[in-house]
Amino acid sequence: MAAAKKAGKKSVRKGKPAYKRILLKLSGESFQGPQGFGIHGETIQGIARELKDVHALGVQTAIMVGGGNIFRGARQKGFEIDRATGDYMGMLATVINALALQDALEKEGVFTRVLSAIEMKEVSEPFIRRRAMRHLEKDRVVIFAAGTGNPYFSTDTAAALRAMEIKADVILKATRVDGVYDADPEQIPDAKFFAAISYREVLSQNLKVMDSTAISLCMDNGMPIVVFNMNRTGNIKRVVLGERVGSKVTPA
Repeated sequence: MAAAKKAGKKSVRKGKPAYKRILLKLSGESFQGPQGFGIHGETIQGIARELKDVHALGVQTAIMVGGGNIFRGARQKGFEIDRATGDYMGMLATVINALALQDALEKEGVFTRVLSAIEMKEVSEPFIRRRAMRHLEKDRVVIFAAGTGNPYFSTDTAAALRAMEIKADVILKATRVDGVYDADPEQIPDAKFFAAISYREVLSQNLKVMDSTAISLCMDNGMPIVVFNMNRTGNIKRVVLGERVGSKVTPA
């Protein structure tokens, strides 16, 4: 009986990943945990442990982080500010999150590099496509910060762009719900769930998967997107192993 249990555990650890190279999109809200703002220590440590499990499978992992837990750019409530200025402030917030995640990952023994689209040599490397790919090939987790480095582009669009540049197999979009719905399931309990949906359907129905620029970029380049619930422990690994988790956005 004990031998059978040991064999079972071994087979789980040796599960074959469905993807060789992934780009994980983490919103800033992923880091705030139950406190509802800023960076929650236990939450970011939990994310780091899950990423360590994925890394142990031999999957090359890149991460695009948002900054909404610190500053939401043009959408910051009660703060009148120029759109471009707000977007730059939001980009700087993503650097804070990237450094926090890097620290949590390295405490788990995972070698990590932060690459920023806005140059700040003292805290991160500048984003250079070939350098990012080399880090991945050397088994380092790469964290992309500062979006595209340009205002008027969301971190969703930055995630799509970086996924193309590093030749990722898939974009994993982490959310608070189980996948893609035709309405907000947190507001409408009987919202329809889509296990699979095409890019065109997402655009035509104006579904809030990623912004339209990001979806169009993925559609033009055939980049699949898996939308899943980040709050369910182990979901990142399940998606990477090819289990039926969340919703998949692909060509028709």
